[in-house]
Amino acid sequence: MSSTALQWFKSSYSGSQGGDCIEVSAHPAAIHVRDSKNTGPTLTVAPGTWVAFLGLARQDRHE
Repeated sequence: MSSTALQWFKSSYSGSQGGDCIEVSAHPAAIHVRDSKNTGPTLTVAPGTWVAFLGLARQDRHE
C-alpha cells in the first residue's frame, strides 16, 4: 500500500512547535511509522510487533 493512500495520525505527544514527531498509520496487516518532518521513509512492522513496542514504551515511562 502506498504511503499516500494511508491515513496518518500524529503522535498525541507532538506539540504545535515542531520538534521530534512521528506519524502512525494502522492497517490490518501492518503498522506504518514515519517522521512527520520527513515523510518519505516509512518503517513498517507487524501489528503484534507494534503492540509489543508500545507495551515496552509504556513500561519504561513508569519506571
